[in-house]
Amino acid sequence: MTKLDDELRGLIEARRISEATTLVLRELGPEILGFLSGVLGDHVGDEVFSEFSVALWRSLETFRSQCAIRTWGYMLARQAIVHYQRSERRHVAGRLPISAFAEVLEEVRKTRTTLAAERRGQLTRLRKELSTEDCALLILRVDRALPFEDIAIAFAEDEAALDDVALRREAARLRKRFQLIKERLVNLVRTPPPEPVT
Repeated sequence: MTKLDDELRGLIEARRISEATTLVLRELGPEILGFLSGVLGDHVGDEVFSEFSVALWRSLETFRSQCAIRTWGYMLARQAIVHYQRSERRHVAGRLPISAFAEVLEEVRKTRTTLAAERRGQLTRLRKELSTEDCALLILRVDRALPFEDIAIAFAEDEAALDDVALRREAARLRKRFQLIKERLVNLVRTPPPEPVT
């Protein structure tokens, strides 16, 4: 576990959930927002990040530290993506207000804009060719350098959903899927985009 995990555990044990949420958003927020924007695009990613933030706040009291908070964050982010896609609604009534975190969320959004536009453009073109699940897998493995076991947890419903055998099996399945994605992307890179019609 990391220093962040240790500090978070202390805040949770002291029942200082708002401070714990702020800590996680400051430390991991730009990374998670980048992941969501990479999978869903900037506008939708921004929207789903707000949903992720509420889910984080709600879940920290039950966080059992069976995995690193970074992995837990990606699990919550993936669940927010799935929820967004299932609901097909842009605004959901009855959400808890997150005004207490507005300043931190704005910091995270500003940090996100520092990515180079050229790199983002090329990655966006390639990622549009992938399904949401494949795009999420690609970002978690390549951009975030998560081990396949952590990615398996991120793809699970909660941190305790997989026993050791199921975790290893799911990690192996994701590793094979990742190899197929890499092969597909190599083929996409080798194939130039179609010439514009004049």
